[in-house]
Amino acid sequence: MKKLLYIILISLSVSCENTQKAENHVQNQAGVQNPHTNARFWEAITPKTNTPDTKGMMLIRGGKIRIGSQKGRENEMPVFETNIQDFYLDQHPVTVAEFRKFIQTTHYQTDADRFGDAGVFDFENQVWRLVKGANWEYPLGTDHAKAEDEHPVTQVSWRDAQAYCKWTAKRLPTEVEWEYAARNGKNTDQIYSWGSEREKDGKYLSNVWQGSFPEYNSAADGYLLTSPVGKFGKNELGLSDMGGNVWEWCANTYRLYPGNQQPYEVVDSVKAQRGGSFMCDYKVCHAYRVSGRGSCSWETSLFHTGFRCAADVKKN
Repeated sequence: MKKLLYIILISLSVSCENTQKAENHVQNQAGVQNPHTNARFWEAITPKTNTPDTKGMMLIRGGKIRIGSQKGRENEMPVFETNIQDFYLDQHPVTVAEFRKFIQTTHYQTDADRFGDAGVFDFENQVWRLVKGANWEYPLGTDHAKAEDEHPVTQVSWRDAQAYCKWTAKRLPTEVEWEYAARNGKNTDQIYSWGSEREKDGKYLSNVWQGSFPEYNSAADGYLLTSPVGKFGKNELGLSDMGGNVWEWCANTYRLYPGNQQPYEVVDSVKAQRGGSFMCDYKVCHAYRVSGRGSCSWETSLFHTGFRCAADVKKN
């Protein structure tokens, strides 16, 4: 499994834009099985409550929405229309401080801790590496500083995100819910969740790569890595970080949209991601657009991947 994960990580160095294609190839061709694949250990988590605490969440009123883009990547096509039911969504990605409470209460062991390492991009040598000891608390490894409390938690796998959401009596959002929220519930041609410009009045509107990936990042937005949640403001629905900062896990298995004829074999353990990250250069990876898509295997932990929770609206 580590060999498979290492291959996936190396493939990521090409660009986050090519991540999904490279990972799909590895997942379909390698034939390597994860020893934990059939052990749904996150299901053993006991929720701390039967009712999700919606404080810190936004109520997203549903409606009909067009998903995808005819001007984006091939995996964003074709555009299709769907109906979204009302749901709640966290205002921001789950933070390090919030995840720490979960770990301290449940004594849950993350995938990164199970494997003993996790993926970190080596900026000096411009390659991905599996770093021993890297986890949610030390996303760059134990020889670097701890993650800051107000930053989004990273180095969490899809399965870790599932466990946290279950503990809070919540769930991960689906891809279409995530895009609906990023689009502010509107059928518009707006490129980003906050508008159609990457910067305004000389200020960056999200935490993404500034420079030429992967050779140089000026960090002109003030952050080379993650930024505090909410640092770049909110969209019309009151949600922050709906583009850039960290990739966010979604509930569903990654698959092509109806009508997309590209060759692709669905693999249940490959899960959808949304939002792009601080690693995304718009000239190479423009995934922080509202329609941008990504994917990764469910046990993979990376230093630019986090999540936020959703919850259903109770019907009277």
